[in-house]
Amino acid sequence: MRAMVGVWRWRHNPLRRRTDAVEAWLALGALLLTLCAAPVAGVLAGAAAERSLTQSVREQHRERYRTTATVLRVTPGRAALPEDDEDGRVTARWTGPDGTPRTGPVASGLDAPRAGSRFPVWTDPRGRITAPPMAPDAVTVHAVLAGGWTVAVLAALVDVVRRLAVGELVRRRYRRLDQAWERAGPDWGRTGTGR
Repeated sequence: MRAMVGVWRWRHNPLRRRTDAVEAWLALGALLLTLCAAPVAGVLAGAAAERSLTQSVREQHRERYRTTATVLRVTPGRAALPEDDEDGRVTARWTGPDGTPRTGPVASGLDAPRAGSRFPVWTDPRGRITAPPMAPDAVTVHAVLAGGWTVAVLAALVDVVRRLAVGELVRRRYRRLDQAWERAGPDWGRTGTGR
């Protein structure tokens, strides 16, 4: 709003310097870019992130398999120090996607793992334990964050460019003022007084 008032106020003012008008137009342009272009870029970035992440989630669901593991024993030395290992590290048995039984150390996620306890795990096509696929809600959150960060970065970039341009205008204004003072002479308005 201040930018528009600045442009309107300086239109016909006889004291208006060219740099004043340029500064007002820069402020108006920056405002319009921030209010119009940044949100559009944010929506486009969020949509692109959502498409990409949705494709990744589909691939993860094709390449990862959920199965159930059974605790054989708590990993020795871990049960005594639960604060060191909050994920319930155990030795467990599970079946791979090809039907092959597997055994190995696993983070069970159980608070108090005991032999015979069952818990879900995700495996890759070879039967190795892997992370679960990304949840659909996480895709939405990441897409919104990508869009929000795009808006914020673009708005900051527009403001930085505007500030740099206004700084250069102010430096030019001061250089012209210094040149005008030098032309006025060293007597500071005492011309012809004899002093």
